[in-house]
Amino acid sequence: MADSKPAAPMPQPTDEHKKLYILAGEWEGDENIAPSPWGPGGPAKGFSSIHVAVDGFFVVQDYVEVKDGRTVFRGHGIYGWDAAQQTYTWYWCDSMGQVPPQPSRGRWQGDTLVFESSSPQAQGRYTYRFEGEAIYHFKLENSFDGGATWLTFMEGTYKKTR
Repeated sequence: MADSKPAAPMPQPTDEHKKLYILAGEWEGDENIAPSPWGPGGPAKGFSSIHVAVDGFFVVQDYVEVKDGRTVFRGHGIYGWDAAQQTYTWYWCDSMGQVPPQPSRGRWQGDTLVFESSSPQAQGRYTYRFEGEAIYHFKLENSFDGGATWLTFMEGTYKKTR
């Protein structure tokens, strides 16, 4: 009879994983969208349903943007922690249909979580600034000159409704 060894314990979420849990909840906010090739911009409403998933290792977001009374944009995000690279990760796909080549990578700076991404078209910077646990401000910026200048594409302030 072979010796049976106890199974190794399953991994557990770390403090870095748990720091992302602040995103969990139902969120609603007023947004301002810059004019772009996809529309004239202007005010919109954003709605996110975000929950802790996969035994606490990831946080999953479903997002809807409503403008002029109709849904104009949808997105799905997955936030995590990459211990090997010591960065937060954010995988994002949306109704624009582009496949993300890699996650955006981020770090906490006090009460602010900043992600950055790079593609052949542009660089992106995504800033979440928290006011306690019930309000956050989000800013999406793009750079088309290697990060020398940044243009704000969208800003919003969101309040937790649940």
